[in-house]
Amino acid sequence: MLFELIAAVVAGVAVGGIVSGLRWASRGWLPKWLVPASAGVALFAYAVWSEYSWFERMTNVLPKSVVVIWKNEDQSFWRPWSYHTPVINRFTAIDVGAIKRNPAQPDLVMTDVILAGRWRTNTVVKTVFDCKELKRAVITDVSVLANDGTLQGLDWTTVPADDLALTTVCTAR
Repeated sequence: MLFELIAAVVAGVAVGGIVSGLRWASRGWLPKWLVPASAGVALFAYAVWSEYSWFERMTNVLPKSVVVIWKNEDQSFWRPWSYHTPVINRFTAIDVGAIKRNPAQPDLVMTDVILAGRWRTNTVVKTVFDCKELKRAVITDVSVLANDGTLQGLDWTTVPADDLALTTVCTAR
């Protein structure tokens, strides 16, 4: 967030400097108020660009094996333009390249679920999905893998059959 603030200020100062130079080159033909106004517009434009491009910039640096399964589109009154085009400020993704299956339990699929948010550190959550029983659970320190490949000590959550996370991991090979 600090770097974005610095970048916005630099954009404002740069555009203000350019307009100030144009004002000097025009020998005062351009009005004085144009310098701070253009700096303010540049600062605002950078902030809006940064908000709207965050999701694309984040997903472009993820490995090709990562699939976005959910994104939060935010609208707020202090950003009235977001009612026209909502801002994406969080998303959930699954790394299908990190999928692990146990031959003894082929219906159980374990993978990394990535929780990403603007101005937040990404969190990777080890999650197991039961493709047959339509449920999922987060793997914690108290989870135990038995000799037959079953998992014990998990807090299972039932999910609908059309859940995008479930269908993504269960159909990936």
